[in-house]
Amino acid sequence: MKAFHVDQAFLATDDGVVQDAIVLVEGDRIVAVGPRHDVHVPPGTDVVEAPGCTLMPGMVDAHVHLAFSGIPDKRAFRAEAADMSYPRMALRAARHARSTLQAGFTSVRDLNAPGGIVIDLRDAIDAGELVGPRIRACGLGLSPTGGHMDQPGFGDHVRFEGMTLPCDGADAFRAGVRKQVKRGADLIKLNVCVSSVRDPSRPYRQEMTDDEIRAACDEAHMLERPVTAHTSGGPAIATAVRLGLDCVEHGHWIDEETADLMAERGATLVPTLLVNERNFEFGREALGASKASWQWLELAREAKWESLRRVKEAGARIVVGTDAGFMLPHGELNAREIELLVHGGLTPREALTAATKAGADLLGLDDVGTIEEGKIADMLLVKGDPLDDVTVLQDAARLRVFQGGVEVRADDAVAGA
Repeated sequence: MKAFHVDQAFLATDDGVVQDAIVLVEGDRIVAVGPRHDVHVPPGTDVVEAPGCTLMPGMVDAHVHLAFSGIPDKRAFRAEAADMSYPRMALRAARHARSTLQAGFTSVRDLNAPGGIVIDLRDAIDAGELVGPRIRACGLGLSPTGGHMDQPGFGDHVRFEGMTLPCDGADAFRAGVRKQVKRGADLIKLNVCVSSVRDPSRPYRQEMTDDEIRAACDEAHMLERPVTAHTSGGPAIATAVRLGLDCVEHGHWIDEETADLMAERGATLVPTLLVNERNFEFGREALGASKASWQWLELAREAKWESLRRVKEAGARIVVGTDAGFMLPHGELNAREIELLVHGGLTPREALTAATKAGADLLGLDDVGTIEEGKIADMLLVKGDPLDDVTVLQDAARLRVFQGGVEVRADDAVAGA
C-alpha cells in the first residue's frame, strides 16, 4: 500500500480540490481520498511526502498520431512513408508512446496509423508487454478517394497498402467501418470537410456526401463505436452532427448555431490549437507554404479562437488534443495545449478537466481521469500548482508519473523494467 501526502489534490470531480490531502493506493487502485486528518494510513504503508506538490489525474491527449514523427517538412514526412516498413514504424510508435507517457499523458486516442500498427501497440501495452499510455485507436481514417487522408502528390507508379482507407459511396463507407472494427478499432474516424483556398470568405468545403456521413455514422453506432471527424468548418459540421457525428476535430470555423447543436447532441470539440500555432513558429518559408495556403492558416488561426469561445459558451464538452505526430513531436510539447486553452478563455480548472476527466470520458475510459475511490491510480505528482499556473505541466523535471500506482521511470521500455 502507498499513501501520497500532498499540499493539494486536484480530483477533476465535482468535489474539486482537497487541501493537505492523502491519497491512498492499494495495488493499482485508489482506495481512499481526503484531508490528512480524515484518512487512516495503515502501519507499514509506504508514504510519499510531497510538500509543495499537487496530485492530479494522469492527462489525456485525445488526438495523436503515434506512427508519425512530427517532422515539419512535408516532403520529408512523405518520404518516411516510403522509407519505413510498417514493422519499423510500429517500433518507432512504441517509443513515441513511451515519450508521451513520460510527459504525463497516461491515455491517448490515436486517429490514424498505417497498417493497424497502433491497434497492435494498444494490445501489446494492454497485455503488459510494453510500457505506454492507455490507447484508443481508430485504425485507418476513412475519406473519399483523393480526400484529406488520400491525398495526391505521389508518382503514378507509387502504391501504398493500408496507409488510409479511401471509400466512395455510402456502401463503401459502411464496408470501411466494418473493416476497421474487424481489425480492432475502438472508434471510427471520418474526413467530413477540409480546407479550401479558392474563396477566403468560404475557406472550407465538404468532401463527404450527406449519404456517406449518415451511412458511416449509422454503421459505426450499430457496431457500438463512436465516430469522430477531421473538419475545417462551415455547414458541413452541423450536417455531420445532425447525422450522428460524436466528436469534431479541429473545427476552425464553428458558428453559434453549430456550437448550440453540438451542446444539444452531446458532441465534443477537440480544437487542436497547438498544431495550428506550430505553423507560425516555423514560418512560411521553412514550411514552403504557398501564398494562398499561408493566408488560409492565418484565417484559421484567428477563427479557431472564436470557435473555441462559442463552443465553451454553448456548454459543449471540450477535450485536449494536440495532433502530435503532425508538426510537433510526441511528449515534450503536448501540455502546451492546456496553456492555449487557458489563453482561449477556459479557466485553469476547466482546462485541466479538459485534459483529464473530459478526455477519459471521451475515450470511454471509465476507470481513469479522476482521483476518487475505486479508480485506477493513473496520476501525476506535480511540483507546484497547475491550478495557478498550468505551464508547470510543461516541465518534465516537475513531474512524477504513476500508471496503475506504479511510477513510470525514464528508462522503462518494457513492462517490469
